Amino acid sequence: MRTLIEGSDLPADIYSAKCPTRQVLDRLAGKWTVLIVDALADGTMRYTDLHKRIEGISQKMLTQTLRELETDGFVTRTVHPTVPPRVEYTLTELGHSLRTPIAALRDWIETNINLIAEARRSAAR
Repeated sequence: MRTLIEGSDLPADIYSAKCPTRQVLDRLAGKWTVLIVDALADGTMRYTDLHKRIEGISQKMLTQTLRELETDGFVTRTVHPTVPPRVEYTLTELGHSLRTPIAALRDWIETNINLIAEARRSAAR
């Protein structure tokens, strides 16, 4: 049985431009989302630790992506009342459900990087 979109009784269809599943795909397909979720798979992390762990991400993109993940229910943000405030991020149950497919994607990329690099070199000739 297909999932129905609440309030519309229409089936979830990622190929439909108007279906909200497309927005979720756009969010999850972003490289920063994949890297943040994978980094948080091992447990709670502070903002500064995430920024150090994910090389090349700007503070703006890290903040924006974390906010989007929080809005979509994948991450929880906890602010501890210290001076300066300590902010930590943790995957929610929904966020944890992404761990397996993201880890599989990471493993596949790392395993096949040499084949991909060779294909790119061949295409450039």
